[in-house]
This record gives sequence, C-alpha cells and structure tokens, in this order.
Amino acid sequence: MRRIFINLLMVVVLFPSVSLAGGIVTNTNQSASFIRKPVQDAVIDATGAYYNPAGLVFLQDGFHLSLSNQTISQTRTINSTFPGMARTEFEGGVSAPLFPTVYAVYKTGALAFSFGFNPIGGGGSATFDDGLPSFEQQVAVLPPMLSAAGIETTQYSMDAAFDGSSLNWGIQLNASYAINEMIGVSAGVRYVMANNSYTGHLRDIRINPMHPLNAEGPGNMISAPVFFSTLSAAASGASQSMQPIIDGGGGDFTLDQLVAAGFLSPAEADQLAGGLGNAYDSNMTAAQIQGVYDANANFMNENAQATSDMQLDASQSGTGIVPVVGLNLKFSEDLNVAIKYEHKASITLTNSTTIDDVGMYPDDAEVASDMPAMLAVGASYRVLPQLRLSGGVHYYFDKSADYGKTLSNEEVIDNNFWEAAFGLEYTLNNNLLLSAGYLRTQTGVNDKYHSDLSHSLSTNSFGGGAKYMINPNVGINLGVMSTLYESYTKSFSMQTINYNETYERVALTFAIGLDVKF
Repeated sequence: MRRIFINLLMVVVLFPSVSLAGGIVTNTNQSASFIRKPVQDAVIDATGAYYNPAGLVFLQDGFHLSLSNQTISQTRTINSTFPGMARTEFEGGVSAPLFPTVYAVYKTGALAFSFGFNPIGGGGSATFDDGLPSFEQQVAVLPPMLSAAGIETTQYSMDAAFDGSSLNWGIQLNASYAINEMIGVSAGVRYVMANNSYTGHLRDIRINPMHPLNAEGPGNMISAPVFFSTLSAAASGASQSMQPIIDGGGGDFTLDQLVAAGFLSPAEADQLAGGLGNAYDSNMTAAQIQGVYDANANFMNENAQATSDMQLDASQSGTGIVPVVGLNLKFSEDLNVAIKYEHKASITLTNSTTIDDVGMYPDDAEVASDMPAMLAVGASYRVLPQLRLSGGVHYYFDKSADYGKTLSNEEVIDNNFWEAAFGLEYTLNNNLLLSAGYLRTQTGVNDKYHSDLSHSLSTNSFGGGAKYMINPNVGINLGVMSTLYESYTKSFSMQTINYNETYERVALTFAIGLDVKF
C-alpha cells in the first residue's frame, strides 16, 4: 500500500516535460522559427547559436539577436480496464506558458562568437486532478480485498494533490571559424542547470465496510487507517484472550471442544469464530486461532500505516557540461549542409528535502539524470528563387545515458530515439515569408519502459507560420504547431487480474519571435 504514494510522487518527476521535438528528455523546439518550420539544422541566422553554430560564419558582419517564446499546452489521457476502479479514464494537463529562448551572435571576418540560453530539457508543470491508474487501482483493491476476507466493502475515496515542475536550463557559448568560403567549423560548450521540485499529499483514504466495528455505522464511509487500526486492536485483543486458555492446556482444543470443556461460553466461541470471517475452520485449534489473530493484527496494522496521511516537499538540482562541435558546408548560395554533435551531459541530481513521509527523497541523496549525446544532420536547398526546401535528422544515443531508471537501458530500450523533418519556405515578397513543415519522432523504448508514470510515444507534428520583415534589420516570427502522439496499449497481468492501459497525448504550441541585426 505504501507504493500508492510513491506512484503519486513519481508523476511529478516524470510528467512535467513538454518536449514536442527531441529525444526522451531533450527539447529541440528551441525557437519560434522551429515552430513555423520544424527543421532548422542548416539555418544561417542567429538561432544557429543552437541549431548550426558552424554556419554562423556565413552571416553578415555585425551583431545578430533572436528572442522568442512558446506557449505550450499538452493533454495526456490514459484509459484503463482494471476492474473495480471508480473511473476508467484519467486526464492530466501539462502547461508551459513561458518557454523562452535567447540567441546572440557577433560576426567579424572569418570568426563568429555566439551565446544561447534556452530550456534544453523539461520546462513544464504537471497537474493531475484525478490521479493515475497505477495508484487509483491500489486503493481500488481495498474493497475486494476486504470483501474476500468476509467484510463486505463496495466503495473507496481519497484526497490527492500534487504539484511538480522540471526544467533544465542551458547556457551555450560557441566559437566558429570559416576555413574558406565553403567550410565553417565550430566548437562550444553548454552548461546545463537541472532543477526539479515536488510537493504533494495523499490523505483521507476512506472505505465503507459492512462491519460492526465501523464506528460510522456498518456500510458508511470511514477513515481507512482508523478502521484498520480498530481491526488490528480487536485482533490483538482476541489473541490475548486465547493465552489463558492455551496456558491452561487447551491449546490443542477446537472451539467446540473448548465450549464442552467449559473454557468458553457458546457466545464467546461464536465471537471468536466470527472475528476470523472466511479464515475460520471448525477444525482449527486454539493455538492456530491465536496465530491467525496475531497475523491479522499485524496485517491490519500494516494497512493502517500504509493508508495513513503522507506528505512530500522536496527539490532536486544538478549541473552538467555538454561539449558541442559543428561543421557547415556551404556549397553555394542555394545549397547548405550542416552537421552538429552534442556530447552526453552527465548530470547528478542532489535532493533537498523538507518532508518525505515515504523515504523516496532522502535529503542530500543523489540520483543520475543524464541528457544523451545527439547527432544532427541537415540540409537546405533553394529550388526556386522564392522556394527553399529543408530536411534534417536527429539521432539520440539513449542507450549510453543514465536516466536513473530502476531497470537497465538494455532492458527497456531496444533502439535509440530518432527524428526526421521536412519543411519549406516561400517568399511572397520582400517583407513576407510563409513556411510549413512536418516532423516525425520515433521512440525506441519497449514494453517494459511503458507505464502510466513513464511512457515515450512516437509523434507526428505539423507546423506552419510566417516571418514578416518590418525593415531589412527587424523581423517577426509567428508559428503554430500541432503534435499528435501515437497511442500505445500495454497489457498487464497481476495475480488473477488481466487488464490493459492505453496512453494518448496531444499538444498545441503557439510561438512568437523577434530577429534583429545591427
């Protein structure tokens, strides 16, 4: 039962990410330009401080600045066929009203120096008003568990509230150099600052046992820990009442024999038998009955502790370093090709805990939370004076990253994550450019990875928008992107219970950006 609260807390750890593009933990939706055209790998503008540092050497000399923000909303729906739950559909919202990016470039001669600041991972806060199947079902088993023990119970309720946020900020510095008019190279480093925070409670678990020891009246809702404590005390008392009988030589007698021998009255024997419910057998001896009552007392005490109120107030923080290298091949004004490799960020998070009733976040304890290495390759080609086509692929080395999972990567990841995108831009006139694009992401995790707490779904994203040049030095980007996640159904088998869970998501993003050059 204590895993009820642990599962609840894991929600805020694993759900805040609002990544629309990128790997399991990495965000690549890092500009308004990306939202209107989700392929920017071979771009030559200020956003290249993130997407293509090596291409910055082909900018005009001077200072270039790009600012943007995205407003992201995501809905996650999980359907479960687990029997006995009060609800079968669970919906959670993840929102990021502020998702800002800042890029600055100074280009002079064959050199370019750039700075980037962005939410490289996470970036959202999670809210689940109705919980999730994994902890709902653990409370839902209380009624059938008690009914099977002879205590008819048909209802349950609980009060759960959680607030979690996860955000990895990235600060990146690059130096780029033009070897000649065709080849540009870059080297840089990104400093990652990871921060998670979790607060929550689980309290007031209630059930409606049809039992004379239900203080609220048989069949009425009562606090689960109060009821279990009452049963534990009653079982302990019954066990103690058997000790004088056992000490007096009646330990091997059945209840009927104890009545016949004068150890018990018929009413006392009936009460002892009734207290064991379905566990009672008329052939049980006094010693065996005492043993069952002792076991019941311990079991009910454990349930009382497991269903008691619990709280959490904790945060985690850590840092990592990511070397970034790039190569840009500008074959002509029409054709540009770029390659970028980001090394793995080895990140260790340290807990800072105020309240932790389940021991999940010991103060000062450490846990791994790496960001994987990534290879990006992209190309941009002008097929007509007004039309430019772009394509790109990203490959994430998930198997080499430690995500802090209980199971090893070999057990939960079959293939590394990849994504591919295609886009186009059409120049209507000197001031207005229209764009659109498609992005496909393909996860490589297997069935063992997926649960309502942590699942990685493949996606199809469609973006579109425009860039309007106020004057030759100032432009505004507007974009909108819809991301559709492919649903995934997993089958579970828990003792005699077989059930399915289906995971679905949908996300919508609006973005606005400002590009300035001096």
